Amino acid sequence: MSENGLNTLLIGIDAACDPVLEPLLEKDALPNLQSIIEEGASAPLESQIPPWTASAWPSMYTGVNPGKHGVFGFLDYDGYDWDVVNATHVREAALWDLLSHHEMTSVVVNVPVTAPPPEINGAVVPGYTAPENPQCHPEGTLEELREALGEYRVYPDSNRAQPGEYVDLVRMRGAAFRYLAAKHDPEFGFVQFQGTDSVFHEHPNRDDYVEAIYRAVDEEIGDLLESCDPATVVVASDHGMGPYDEYELRVNEFLDDAGYVETTTGGSGMPAWLPMLNSQLREGEDAQAPSPGLAGRAIGAAAQVGITPARAGKALRAAGLEGVVKRVIPADARRAGNEQVDFASSTAYMRSRIELGLRMNVEGREPEGIVPESEYESVREEIVGVLSEIETPDGKPMFENVAPREEHFWGPYAENGVDIVMIPNEFEQFLSADFKGEIFGPPTEPYNHKLDGMIAVSGEGVDTEADLSGAHIFDVAPTICSMLGIARSTRMDGSVLSIVKRTEEYEYPELDGSIRETNDEEIEDRLSALGYLEGNE
Repeated sequence: MSENGLNTLLIGIDAACDPVLEPLLEKDALPNLQSIIEEGASAPLESQIPPWTASAWPSMYTGVNPGKHGVFGFLDYDGYDWDVVNATHVREAALWDLLSHHEMTSVVVNVPVTAPPPEINGAVVPGYTAPENPQCHPEGTLEELREALGEYRVYPDSNRAQPGEYVDLVRMRGAAFRYLAAKHDPEFGFVQFQGTDSVFHEHPNRDDYVEAIYRAVDEEIGDLLESCDPATVVVASDHGMGPYDEYELRVNEFLDDAGYVETTTGGSGMPAWLPMLNSQLREGEDAQAPSPGLAGRAIGAAAQVGITPARAGKALRAAGLEGVVKRVIPADARRAGNEQVDFASSTAYMRSRIELGLRMNVEGREPEGIVPESEYESVREEIVGVLSEIETPDGKPMFENVAPREEHFWGPYAENGVDIVMIPNEFEQFLSADFKGEIFGPPTEPYNHKLDGMIAVSGEGVDTEADLSGAHIFDVAPTICSMLGIARSTRMDGSVLSIVKRTEEYEYPELDGSIRETNDEEIEDRLSALGYLEGNE
């Protein structure tokens, strides 16, 4: 163990994976990460389903699947309504909770879904899904950091940040962690870098931007290793990243055509997760747009006679005018006439594309459910069969697998997830919940998440000859428990990787606390800007 007591340092690099790292390693752009890989053991790290930030990081730091920790995406649903997830939605103990049980200290910086912060031994500065000025633990930590470092922000100044802004954020993360580690002398540290993911969403095909941000992260890794001198370092990502070169399936459009979705028009938002200011939509009636202005009223009026932007999309694209319309008519006005899912009248629908699945409208579970509980299994089996047969326009299978949720989620909160899971073929097919006038089209985003991330481990007690093939994101938490010499939780779904000696299991107390609402429009806007919430372009 290092002199300052830092036993294990976990460095999270969002979206890092071999296809992203290899060209940078080949040009010696990442010397510090390269030394960790060469001196230790490394391998691809299989993510969970769905492989998206807000659900995958909690899986990594709890060691359990979403059915146990309760977070399936960026949004949490209550019937047909929703809220952005926060730390109170994570219903399983995190690594820092287990360490506090053993009176050990942690410093956690910029980790997604950690706001509001837990009261632990040590310090927590929340990351993604936190507000820009988050509550930190201990109270006053954010103000102390800003006084000591000059500046600390959770997000860039703009929704489409330039590389320099993300480089600044990267440096803030490293500086904040080093400051808090010196103050709290932790046994465990966790610092996460998010810009390595965001750059692909905001600036696709800009390899120079990617390199600039990864170089900055590597420099911070070097500074962290030098100043904190951890006995063991783990570098891990929540998922991979890569091109989507095939097709986009507009799932609700397909379900509408197949008779499982009913639609309504003239509402204020997109299918389920942009603000629905009029409760009529949730009750199965046509909603009215919230004062969208002259252009919006015109679109809404056209919608009443069946001329919606979705149905006009084909003609606009054919005439090359779609871009002109988007520049002239505000986004809220364009949405005013769009077709939307009429939840109460639909059998099944996609709530959010990143959930990778469908929610069924079940009697007694959803507020206005129409699928009798006695017919749940038969209807679900029927829909699974229909979806499994979908082929792309060039005759390729759309999905690698379509299955009941039980194949991917288990635990006390599994029912909060989708009923049917849909895994795109090789994660090259894009899924959308939007209505765009056609069932298939080009992917909305040319880059998006892939299933395999990465893990690299080096330091004291690490078996560098160990075979890490088959490593899963659920394995990270139990492995770190063993590195720290504490028992892993009996509820963990992952296993201790063979690089370290396995410790025993222990039945830790379950978390106790109520869920708190996020209800933050600024966070919603940021998620929309990155493409996680559709219909807000």
